[in-house]
Amino acid sequence: MGTQPQTPKHLEDWLRDAHAMEKQAEKMLEAQASRLEHYPQLKARIEQHLTETRGQAEKIEQCLSLLGTDLSAMKDLGGKLAAFGQAMGGMMAGDEVVKGGLASYAFEHFEIASYKALIQAAEKASKPEIARICEGILREEEAMAQWLADHLDDTTRQYLERSEDDQLTAKK
Repeated sequence: MGTQPQTPKHLEDWLRDAHAMEKQAEKMLEAQASRLEHYPQLKARIEQHLTETRGQAEKIEQCLSLLGTDLSAMKDLGGKLAAFGQAMGGMMAGDEVVKGGLASYAFEHFEIASYKALIQAAEKASKPEIARICEGILREEEAMAQWLADHLDDTTRQYLERSEDDQLTAKK
């Protein structure tokens, strides 16, 4: 008797991990957005991505439903990502806006890599609808990473200018 293919199991496990990842991202984005005061363009983009992130978590739940996963019994494997999120949250100090940008950029690339793996697993498991959903999420993550890359120089310059003026609060 042959062994059961592992790809569907990997796909389900990785979707669960992606769901935990999006929930962690939601917490991080909420925290960032609530603290930003002097960087309106960055705050607006973070709030936009927060809305996208909430939608991504819902789309991952849809993918899990397509696999027949009982969502009511689902437990996120968030511990792995919580540690990463806490480490990034702990970076928030006097130069919070810059370090937050660096952390967000790194996290976006972690998400990009995760969705690329999910697309391959979905295709291998003959689940084109799941692959299509993950491709859509991947495009959103790539767009956010690109936005962060395009704006990090300006955000850093703004921070440095504000930090030189004793009358201004630079960190947020």
